[in-house]
Amino acid sequence: MNISSPETEAKRARIHNQKEPVCVLDASTYVGFWILKGLLHRGYTVHAAIQNNGESEITRKIREMGRLEERLVVFVADVLDYHSILEALKGCCGLFHAVDHSHNSEGYDVRLYIICSNLNLWYSPNLQLWYALAKTLSERAAWALAMDRMLNMVSINAALILGPGVTHQNPGSTISYLKGAAQMYEHGVLAYVDISFLVDAHISAFEDPSASGRYFCFNKIVNKEEECIKLVESLKPLISLPEGYNCEEVAVYPQRLRCKKLGRLFNGSLHAKQMMETN
Repeated sequence: MNISSPETEAKRARIHNQKEPVCVLDASTYVGFWILKGLLHRGYTVHAAIQNNGESEITRKIREMGRLEERLVVFVADVLDYHSILEALKGCCGLFHAVDHSHNSEGYDVRLYIICSNLNLWYSPNLQLWYALAKTLSERAAWALAMDRMLNMVSINAALILGPGVTHQNPGSTISYLKGAAQMYEHGVLAYVDISFLVDAHISAFEDPSASGRYFCFNKIVNKEEECIKLVESLKPLISLPEGYNCEEVAVYPQRLRCKKLGRLFNGSLHAKQMMETN
């Protein structure tokens, strides 16, 4: 069980009268870390729940930020320890969930639960795309729990995530997502999303009382070979083209994804309009 330190309790007491805190779990994941930064930038007080899986680059950054930023309180939360998660949630009005499995938030007044899922459209066991299957089943379980406990939940289903440091800070999830890339490309549903756009989507969903259900989140469709090459180039050295490869294909696969529902969340945001190349 996670026991709060005197420093954590003192900081929590000092920010008691400020804007109601929100919790990011797991803040030490790539997406969780960027959501954390986005929330702090917008003036939120954040409970950053990190797992005790060693001192990764992101974990070290969060601990350093916690020492310098008054509105950031850092907790160590074991995903298998219900009580350690509840300790991080104490006093929070919302939860941004950026880990692979669902957890019980019953017991505290969390009014809105934002879950970061994936836009995985190919999860057939016959294709052995186990990452996509696990994400899909986890989200289904989260929706079942949310409905059972009458919890207000929103799911942001992200495409392949790109952003600073993604190839060395998020290599496993990136490679797992790309295992279904060939099928998604041929069916016009291969897409990617910039991390800053994804963060905006999460926070906009939290701030909009009308937000509900699932939102596909992407800002670029990859349906031409030249776009595939650009995508591979952006993910070096994690993946690379075969030596001597030349772009010859001229076919353009029809786009089969839309994110108009997500666009309504941004309420005229200039940044969102600039980032959304497709709608």
